[in-house]
Amino acid sequence: MSAHLDVHDDIAHITLDDGKVNALSEQRLTELRTQLEEASSCARVTILSGRAGIFSAGFDMPTFSRDRAAIAGMVTAGIHTVLQMLEHPHPIVAVCTGHAYPMGAFLLLSCDVRLGSRGDYRIGMNEVAIGITVPHFALALAQARLTPPGLVSVLTGRMFSPDDALLAGYLDEVHDAAALPAAALAHAEMLLGIDLAAYRSTKQRLNATLRSAIREAAVEYA
Repeated sequence: MSAHLDVHDDIAHITLDDGKVNALSEQRLTELRTQLEEASSCARVTILSGRAGIFSAGFDMPTFSRDRAAIAGMVTAGIHTVLQMLEHPHPIVAVCTGHAYPMGAFLLLSCDVRLGSRGDYRIGMNEVAIGITVPHFALALAQARLTPPGLVSVLTGRMFSPDDALLAGYLDEVHDAAALPAAALAHAEMLLGIDLAAYRSTKQRLNATLRSAIREAAVEYA
């Protein structure tokens, strides 16, 4: 398994760790959705993090050299994961301590609270820079979550340092690495006190247009 789940005091901790760069194949995205589903039934808040130095390098690049069915399967799995996170019945706090390339950035943008550590790494959507047209579902997510400067950067494939990612909308807060775990836990504990029924209904309303746009975009991979 490349996604590991632990639950303590109503807080689910999901850690992405394949021992490498957390590349997201169809199988690994399916594992993550399984962990998210389990977390939804046994916790009230979820913290999603990567391994030291890497949140996720994004989609599994070798899959793009395979046939259309393999590519479509992986991208569709990514879309389903984003939708599941946008529909998750309790808050998800992202903890980013390293690189978050496109699908990794999409996971960040699908969380409710996004925290990062200061460090020498990059976050963003670099598809254009490597000759890939940004998919419609990713553009819908970017339009809903990024600031205007962050959104414009999608056209050039710019990748951001953690502090610049804060200004672009990929992150909500940036902390020194040593302080990040405590900051994430403090957010999670604060969120334990909110009314989950009000949270769920508000999240459904807030994300309704985005979810519809992503589902419509998924048709191109059918």
